[in-house]
Amino acid sequence: MMKHSPMHIRRSGRQPPVYLGLVLVLLMVLLAPGISMADGLAACLTQMMEQASDSTTLGELRAQCGKKVAEEISTGSKDPDPLPAVVDARLKKDKRNVLQPFSLMAHKPNYFLFGVYNKDKYNSALFQQQFADSSLQFDDNEAQFQISLKVPLGIDLFNTFDVYAAYTNRSFWQVYNPEISSPFRETNHEPEAWIQFTPGWQIFGFRNLANSLGVVHQSNGQGGVLSRSWNRVYANFVFERGRFALGFKPWIRISEDIENDDNPEITDYLGHYELRAGYKWKNHVFSLMSRNNLESGFDRGALELAWSFPVWHYRYLKGYIQYFRGYGESLIDYNQRVNRIGVGISLTDWL
Repeated sequence: MMKHSPMHIRRSGRQPPVYLGLVLVLLMVLLAPGISMADGLAACLTQMMEQASDSTTLGELRAQCGKKVAEEISTGSKDPDPLPAVVDARLKKDKRNVLQPFSLMAHKPNYFLFGVYNKDKYNSALFQQQFADSSLQFDDNEAQFQISLKVPLGIDLFNTFDVYAAYTNRSFWQVYNPEISSPFRETNHEPEAWIQFTPGWQIFGFRNLANSLGVVHQSNGQGGVLSRSWNRVYANFVFERGRFALGFKPWIRISEDIENDDNPEITDYLGHYELRAGYKWKNHVFSLMSRNNLESGFDRGALELAWSFPVWHYRYLKGYIQYFRGYGESLIDYNQRVNRIGVGISLTDWL
């Protein structure tokens, strides 16, 4: 059973302009959130709606929160960083869901990009070689989607850590290319397992809420010159401050014999770590990913910007815009530069 994001409060009024999302993505790594009356009310309502009984009305909750926030602002008694703790909320939601048998939970974002345009074009040379067909040509436009689910294998083991397993499928679909029967250009499969700790340490004003140690396999299920795969051991450190989340994920590749290695120089393009930042503003989520930029001297790195936003007041999906520039978008293109933007819908996000 798939779990959804917590219920949000319906608000009237104009939606924020598009450029505000870009500004926030640029600023979120520099600025820590502050407090306002509106922010305090939203935080209070979100918290109380999870705790209130079914008989409590929204008007009663608003009245209680209005009084509480006004008192806190007037007396200065509110914590200087009072905004909703987005990573903590996600972890608590996971804790509730794992108690339900046969639960499937979101792992990475789940989305469908209906339209994706790659300015740098997709390389058809390897596919022409594999299928001995020089006329095979990929479109610059396609659809892409990601399905990512996790399951608990053990919770609160020795009162210390949890164990999870997950599977992520990312597919690249030439749906607008009927000349070659609209095939899937590439599909990446990524099973993984990890142990997860929740220390709650305080570091430079941030809380370290989740640390993980895991192993992951990634492959495209192809043969011949199209075959790609690699295995890694990784750690993942997640920090939060209010609406801002920061993740640092270093890894070590598990070495293979040269004759069996499909992509011996893959770490030259994907590096040994990934940085990810996220910021949640109302029901908008902005995320930034940077990979292998410092290691490669900004020559073979990758940058991904994403924005999920409400679609009217519909609770079960969001609009989604994702931009990617650099190397390693997919395994088949790990050493090919990609510069693309995609538009679609998001079912679940990082926060």
